[in-house]
Amino acid sequence: MNTQSIVSVPAAAPGARAARQVLSQLAAAAALGLVVLYGVAFAESPVAHNAAHDVRHVTVKPCH
Repeated sequence: MNTQSIVSVPAAAPGARAARQVLSQLAAAAALGLVVLYGVAFAESPVAHNAAHDVRHVTVKPCH
């Protein structure tokens, strides 16, 4: 007697796939933003550093 059970796994809903794509894009954008932020904040160029510093003052973020 052959008792094989067939288990069907439902495919992911299209909404779940789209949400996963959006979250991965947001994570990539956040990572790129952090790299740019830290790259400019610790830049040797005074122009780039001062520009980032001035933006922090304009957006009322503490920097000192």
